Amino acid sequence: MFARSEATVRSGKEGRQHRVLIVDDSVVARTVLERILAAHEDFVVVGKTSNAQQALTVLAQVSVDLVLLDVEMPGQSGIVALPSILSAGNGAKVIILSGACEEGSAVAVEALAIGASDILSKPTHGSFGDQFARALLGRIARIVGVENEDGTEQTIQLRDATGRRRLSCLGVGASTGGIHALGQLFAGMTETVGVPILLTQHLPASFISYFAAQLGRMTSLPVKVAEEGEILRPDHVYVAPGEANLGCRRNWGGQIAVALSPDRTPLSALPAVDPMFMSIARCYGDGAAGIVLTGMGRDGSLGAAHIVDGGGIVIAQDEASSVVWGMPGSVARSGLAAALLPPEKIMPYLSHQIAPVA
Repeated sequence: MFARSEATVRSGKEGRQHRVLIVDDSVVARTVLERILAAHEDFVVVGKTSNAQQALTVLAQVSVDLVLLDVEMPGQSGIVALPSILSAGNGAKVIILSGACEEGSAVAVEALAIGASDILSKPTHGSFGDQFARALLGRIARIVGVENEDGTEQTIQLRDATGRRRLSCLGVGASTGGIHALGQLFAGMTETVGVPILLTQHLPASFISYFAAQLGRMTSLPVKVAEEGEILRPDHVYVAPGEANLGCRRNWGGQIAVALSPDRTPLSALPAVDPMFMSIARCYGDGAAGIVLTGMGRDGSLGAAHIVDGGGIVIAQDEASSVVWGMPGSVARSGLAAALLPPEKIMPYLSHQIAPVA
């Protein structure tokens, strides 16, 4: 039986306008972006600059909630300047807007790994239209939390996992903002956990090879895109391919192996976190553990319930460190999380609470 503890979280930003800085060397792009935002009462453009150095000057003078950043600019590129802009922004989210960040590009994955909240391919100057405007406003709304900003406090019931001493498999799920959060998660891993790590990040199939390579640079553990039937090995990271859900099954010899399924769940992306968590719960029972990182939507909540029902443990990223507190927030509000933590503190917590076993 799990005991309960509580955490209080505040919903929303109390209805104020979100302050936006536009950084793009094209005067046409800057003008169009400002017009798109001006049509939405939740946003106010507080600055427009043509290069990264000017952006840093503005950020030293005014506070912003969001930076729209081009990649290809004179002087420092947006990618090179991104760490400085994130630091100077003091918590501001950054969305990369550039034709260089096409789906599946190495530039896109690098930007997300550094800390960009999202990327959106920018059309040519003559093709800014309603479709782009809707896509941009949708991305921004999800990231800065325009919807349901009532400033109310919620009491979250946390499950107390103290006293557990078994870990056999770890599943990690993430979406928007997840690549950077994963870097922080693995940076906080000061010792190996001694179990397989299954990882689902919401990404198109064309991103996955770049993502796995980037993840391999974030940790000393071997990282690979999961293949059907391969035996799960301790201290190896298995990444869900973009065209299938990642799971596991016992083979005829009793070993636990990778099981891939192309079936899309009704309410989730492909790959999805829910099927992975459910599969881990079936194979490992009370030795299963799940981590839910930043991301929009509810993917992971159903699977987290299966892990908890089987005696396992689930940890969710806290709201303050999340780009979008959709997935982890859903798990937390459902009373399934043992802890709400920033990514870099999750692995130390898990190591302290649970002694890994072979």
